Amino acid sequence: MSVQDATRRFSTRAHNYVRYRPGYPPEVIGLLKAECGLTENSAVADVAFGTGIFTRLLLENGNRVIGVEPNPEMRSAGEEFLARYPRFTSVSGTAEATTLAAQSVDIVTVAQAAHWFDPKKAKVEFARILKPGGWVVLIWNDRRVDSTDFQRQYERLVCTYGTDYKEVRQLGMTLAIDAFFGDPSFRTRKFEYEQTFDYTGLEGRLLSSSYAPQKGEENYEAMIDELRGMFKKYQVNGRVAFDYDTRVYYDQLG
Repeated sequence: MSVQDATRRFSTRAHNYVRYRPGYPPEVIGLLKAECGLTENSAVADVAFGTGIFTRLLLENGNRVIGVEPNPEMRSAGEEFLARYPRFTSVSGTAEATTLAAQSVDIVTVAQAAHWFDPKKAKVEFARILKPGGWVVLIWNDRRVDSTDFQRQYERLVCTYGTDYKEVRQLGMTLAIDAFFGDPSFRTRKFEYEQTFDYTGLEGRLLSSSYAPQKGEENYEAMIDELRGMFKKYQVNGRVAFDYDTRVYYDQLG
């Protein structure tokens, strides 16, 4: 899949993405403080910041954050979501060409996006914009696919109806991690995270995924009918839960 295709595929999903995608556990910020030297004075480039879900944690820590995002619809949603934070700046750019000045940031963060990059070009660009000794931090919320009956059925649903779900999942963390860090010396941590939904939220979460058919597309109605049935079967007090492992991979470049 080309980088351009990866950029475009979220254009119609920004509304659902900002409302229904999972956040990140606050322990991630604690990890960056303890092991990557993050302070309130650190300048951070949050690359492919999307709608600003992880960016907000950095801003709430007091950081100056430059959000880099190539998709105009996602970037606009993120700018609106983060409008109340004066230390946030948004730029149109890619991981491979951020537009940022050389040696201008202390840390580069990437949440739920590094698998879409051209890793060799992105690594060169990150090394260019980082100050000496700067850190790259790659983060994914990895949905548990078999921890509950509901999550097993949800996995079956996206395998059945997802337009290219298996291909997207195979992009995965492993390839991106290997390409960025190149050897086993990088560090990693895992945190548990949970997200709960009523039916409206569950549908929005599904439709925020890049592989989910949208309204008017083939298999959309069948997918939504099955999702409604799953919610009715597995809901408890009107809600269902997604369990995640939030995985953080980090190392210094150079």
